[in-house]
Amino acid sequence: MSIVMNLYYTGINGNARKFAEEMESSGTADLIRRESGNERYEYFLPIDDPETVLLIDMWKDQESIDIHHASPMMETIAQLREKYDLHMRAERYVTDEQGIPHSDTKFIKE
Repeated sequence: MSIVMNLYYTGINGNARKFAEEMESSGTADLIRRESGNERYEYFLPIDDPETVLLIDMWKDQESIDIHHASPMMETIAQLREKYDLHMRAERYVTDEQGIPHSDTKFIKE
């Protein structure tokens, strides 16, 4: 089981994208990727909303998320969110250890 957080950052004048670019260029995103328990940390740009960036953030368990949230890294992230005046919404999912049901595999091309 893994915990997946979809975080939607929304701003104006391209600020969400600037935030994601600074997270990458400053090395902050790479530091998060190297944290114990982090399994995925990737930014995506929705085609139909140029003012939003989606972050898919996946962790092996809640303890890993709690340690991340208690780290000094969160202050850096909060400062950048404030700098770019971003608003957020979040979705939380838990992966299914059983994998993809056989009835669905015919729709997936690997």
